Amino acid sequence: QVQLVESGGGLVQPGGSLRLSCAASGFTLDRTAIGWFRQAPGKEREGVSCIKSTSDSAWYADSVKGRFTISRDNAGDTVFLQMVNLKPEDTAVYYCATGSIVVASSPCPLEYDLWGQGTQVTVSS
Repeated sequence: QVQLVESGGGLVQPGGSLRLSCAASGFTLDRTAIGWFRQAPGKEREGVSCIKSTSDSAWYADSVKGRFTISRDNAGDTVFLQMVNLKPEDTAVYYCATGSIVVASSPCPLEYDLWGQGTQVTVSS
């Protein structure tokens, strides 16, 4: 019965911005480790960002450092991915997922168990 739902994707010009949302149904995301992933057609899925808890430092892929920011809302039922200065290379379906195995030595969960359906981000002029 628990679900994750991504939203906020769309078509944007290079240099534009979008904020993606990952909303939980049936449970709370507060204190839950979350990862953001993306997959472009013909490409492997890649990790974009993750956070293990509200107090933990976030991790970002080199390709998005300085442009993407992961955060939680105060109620703990939504995780966001703020994306600025978008580039055509950012075009992909973006997914969020909950981490199922977390260790102190890794900035991101080692495994994920619950995934959303994805939201399309297209950056084109």
